Amino acid sequence: MWLHMDDLALIEMARNAAQQAHCPYSRFRVGAALLTDDGRVFTGCNVENAAYSLTLCAERTALCSAIAAGCRQFVTIAILASHTATPCGACRQVLAEFVPPEFRVLVASLERPADYQVFIMADLLPHQFVLQNNGTGSNA
Repeated sequence: MWLHMDDLALIEMARNAAQQAHCPYSRFRVGAALLTDDGRVFTGCNVENAAYSLTLCAERTALCSAIAAGCRQFVTIAILASHTATPCGACRQVLAEFVPPEFRVLVASLERPADYQVFIMADLLPHQFVLQNNGTGSNA
């Protein structure tokens, strides 16, 4: 059962999460707030690493926290960054593993959080990769 949460309240939670970002290399702060179908919110921020490929995006940090807490049903994610940015390709694919096509993605900038855009997952990643594993360890 989904409990309604105002978009701006979720965006404010993402803004607070962005303040915790560890981004000494890019200086690009990102915060995310992920709303579950039972009304819980999990936040995340980007955590950069000198070995750039090990950097964690805010969206995946929030999602992994929710998964670790046993959540599997998600409604909306709010993403705030230094400038308005949609999720990267890796985050889109990871989110798509757990969210329905109508999942809402709110994006805004830290400077103008009330001026946000709304996307749905099906539009952000229309042809997601799906593993068709037949038990042989291959996609076939």
